Amino acid sequence: MRRKITPSHRIRKLIRKRDSSFHPKHESYKWWLLGNVMIGTFMAVLDATIVNVGLPKIMASFGVGLDKIEWVITAYMLAMAVMLPTAGWLADKFGYKRIYFMGLMLFTVGSLLCGMSGNENMLIISRIIQGFGAGAIQPVGMAIVTREFPPQQRGVALGFWAISAAASVSFGPLIGGYLVDTFSWPLIFDVNVPVGIIGLLATIVIQREYKNPRIKGFDFWGFITVSTFLPLVLYALTEGNAATNSAGWHAPYILVCFAISAIAFVGFITAELTVENPLIDLRLLTNHNFGLANLVTFIFSVGMFGSTFLLPLYLQNSLGYTAIQSGAVFLPVGIIQGVMSPLSGLMGDKLNPKIPIATGIILLATSFFLNSKLSYLTEHHYIMLSLYIRGFALGILFTPLSAVSLSEISREKMGQASSISNVLRQLAGSFGVAILATMLTTRVTYHSQMYAQSVDPQSPAYKTVMAKSATHIQTHAGSSPTIAQTQAKMLVVQQLNKEAYIQGIDDDFLIAGVITLLGGIPLFWLHTKKRSSTKEKPAIHE
Repeated sequence: MRRKITPSHRIRKLIRKRDSSFHPKHESYKWWLLGNVMIGTFMAVLDATIVNVGLPKIMASFGVGLDKIEWVITAYMLAMAVMLPTAGWLADKFGYKRIYFMGLMLFTVGSLLCGMSGNENMLIISRIIQGFGAGAIQPVGMAIVTREFPPQQRGVALGFWAISAAASVSFGPLIGGYLVDTFSWPLIFDVNVPVGIIGLLATIVIQREYKNPRIKGFDFWGFITVSTFLPLVLYALTEGNAATNSAGWHAPYILVCFAISAIAFVGFITAELTVENPLIDLRLLTNHNFGLANLVTFIFSVGMFGSTFLLPLYLQNSLGYTAIQSGAVFLPVGIIQGVMSPLSGLMGDKLNPKIPIATGIILLATSFFLNSKLSYLTEHHYIMLSLYIRGFALGILFTPLSAVSLSEISREKMGQASSISNVLRQLAGSFGVAILATMLTTRVTYHSQMYAQSVDPQSPAYKTVMAKSATHIQTHAGSSPTIAQTQAKMLVVQQLNKEAYIQGIDDDFLIAGVITLLGGIPLFWLHTKKRSSTKEKPAIHE
């Protein structure tokens, strides 16, 4: 007799099918897991870029100056710096699902508190909570993806994971500008809450717990020293060129921060190389591929992240772009990077990964060299060409480099390796911003002096320019001859300052291009092989 299928039977069948798809041994599990991790990564990276465009409105809302409101960014960065090195050990000890969930929950709660903040102090405290969450999401998420995917699929997986970061970088300024201009600044934080809730539910349903069976005791001395070193050195690098710091790098508190961070760094290195169970296993850097790949990443990240603030400055201060317009030009970068990342991962899995890595470094340097030719007459299509090249370069560079760096790391060390990679990238970015910001100030001053020396008030060319400018001002502004002469001189000085500023930015881009090319030198010593001919065994789920 044929069995009658009732609606309850169908529901139970669908539940069993769903549960089997989320089982660690099921083929689709790792792809569901990848989508889950991408949600958290998108939020964490988005919040690092979306806030910048809202700072002027936040300052006006609270009635505070730049010296106070810059802590909205600095607090987030410092909290993240403290959490990054400890996230790997916490995940190994208490479970990757649990720590990822806690990081995502902290970030979501911090976002809610940011949107509800009634003053700048509450906002800064809420940003610290956000930073702790983001510091756990990024390294743990990367370790989860790398651990679950076998070596022959790892490049593609990291490529899709990179899409979330690329989309955040590109859409952050655009989304932030729209929300701030159309609605109000709290919405740039509130938008994270529903996405965070979805990510938390997905984590509960999809992820299965994993703990490192070989985890040992907690390294308190390593935690204290690294928690002292990273925040202080990042704070000093951030404040060295701050507008509120008139003494610059020679300010007493900057020197004290560097001195304490240097002592803490020596203590940290000593502790991690001598204690039995280090917080961060620095011995991983002695692994050939991991050490060299992180050296490559550190060098070109100095140029890449250090130059990210240059183009918006040029577009807004020299070409008169608005915040939304300057944010919109970066949109193609993320789209191109998002499309190319999984393709480059597949390419790196099938071919020698050195090929896309080297190509990406050369193209990235080329985009910086193109930007070193900017002027106040540069057309929009020329600017976009350099950004198209940059998006393509980043898309084919990051994924295979990440896969190669982790190719020789054991499964139980993935959390440690991800923490080290994220800490080094954070340091490189801060170091790059500090270097290029200092160089920008120095080069602008140099070009201003050179232009001032080149102007000869007695030359026929100068007299002709002044006469025509004064006549133009008299005709169209109705100024008297005396005032018109003064205004003409001000126009010449203004134009010279504008030229000096652009020349300083051009010099910075040139330096970034040279640094990026230097990052390709260690690439020649990486150990790589084609995986198409010899398939490696997939990772065993423990």
